[in-house]
Amino acid sequence: MGAHHISTDTSRVRRWLDGEQPREPIPRILSELFSERFGAVVAVEELGLRSAHRSPSVSGVDLPWAGPQTVALISEFSRSDLMLARRGFLGTSLGLAAGPALVEPMQRWLVPTPAADPGDPAPGPVAPARPTRLSDPELDLLESTTACFRQWDAQCGGGLRRKAVVGQLHEVTELLQEPQPEATSRRLFRCAAELAELAGWMSYDVGLQPNAQKYFVLALHAAKEAGDKPLGSYILSSMSRQMIHLGRPDDALELIHLAQYGGRDGATPRTQAMLYAMEARAYANMGQPSKTKRAVRMAEDTFSDVGLDGEPEPDWIRFFSEAELNGENAHSYRDLAYVAGRSPTYASLAEPVMQRAVELFAKDDDHQRSYALNLIGMATVHLLNREPEQATALAEKALDVARSVRSERVNTRLRKTLDTAARDFGDVAEVFDLTEVLAQKLPESAEAV
Repeated sequence: MGAHHISTDTSRVRRWLDGEQPREPIPRILSELFSERFGAVVAVEELGLRSAHRSPSVSGVDLPWAGPQTVALISEFSRSDLMLARRGFLGTSLGLAAGPALVEPMQRWLVPTPAADPGDPAPGPVAPARPTRLSDPELDLLESTTACFRQWDAQCGGGLRRKAVVGQLHEVTELLQEPQPEATSRRLFRCAAELAELAGWMSYDVGLQPNAQKYFVLALHAAKEAGDKPLGSYILSSMSRQMIHLGRPDDALELIHLAQYGGRDGATPRTQAMLYAMEARAYANMGQPSKTKRAVRMAEDTFSDVGLDGEPEPDWIRFFSEAELNGENAHSYRDLAYVAGRSPTYASLAEPVMQRAVELFAKDDDHQRSYALNLIGMATVHLLNREPEQATALAEKALDVARSVRSERVNTRLRKTLDTAARDFGDVAEVFDLTEVLAQKLPESAEAV
């Protein structure tokens, strides 16, 4: 993880178990290790260790809500990410935040930023001004490049182009350190927000969870500087999805409610429908059936209004198609089934909706990762219905897609699904055979070297 002066052996671990408190960065490294292996946030304190006191400004998410500081932080973080090791270890100050430590700083997204004091020093070096300012065609090119990166992510997964996105983000922050007209600055901040969100999403997709969260937080700061509340709502929805993945549905619900409140005036029906679908996912993982069903209905009803106003939509929300709507709602019912002890009632609700999502994604070559995830989701529904042969047939299709995309999220879900199948139906020939194939063909890591 880049801490070359750290080594360990069995006697040292035994002393930790006996109560000895190791010095930093060992507690932080252990926290990140257990969090990665368990797929949930494991705080230093939960390991029986004491965390070093850190000021809020370096704790990862509680950052100053001001434009110059936002630019300096994005520039520094993206540069470190480009320079350091592929595992994404960016020092002992980087860790996963959860609970009030995460939610409370994000609530300040909607608080008006006080005017800067002209006497305050600049937070970092400012590059010399260019002889000419950015033209509209140059800004258009930056925005279209971001859209292209987003399309590549949907097709190929987060592992293949992540560093390219981080590099582009760093370039945009260099432009923001130069004097720009206000309108240009807002467009650049919006571009930085979209790139930072995409870098976070790609990091999340390949399993670099602390990196992902930091990029999401920085993206939200940039969206505030751009004055784009719908984009901020979308970024919060990505943070909410990560919290569900990490087993923190309560935090996910807080974030999604903040997103809904912040985007209540400017968000399009497509964005609002996506937020309702994510609200349903949070409620499902909390084991609240009635609220899950209500949120699912709201997502469906709101999605029916998509396109009726004729207004153009931003590129970042165009991914939320009928296929995505069905996939999210089906996963909500599937999650409910697991939380309720493998309930056949909720599994039966999930099956037709998931089947519809699979059918729609099968026709969409631009969203192969989503196709794989919904094939896996359908396989889990068949396992809930005790239909291992159908489950393995779908998992085999998902394996074919997984090998063409770099997504640790897809790989992990596929492994977990086959582990469940092997545990419950290990004597079924199809399950045994596919488990053997999976061990041989699925890559161990999705992160590109």
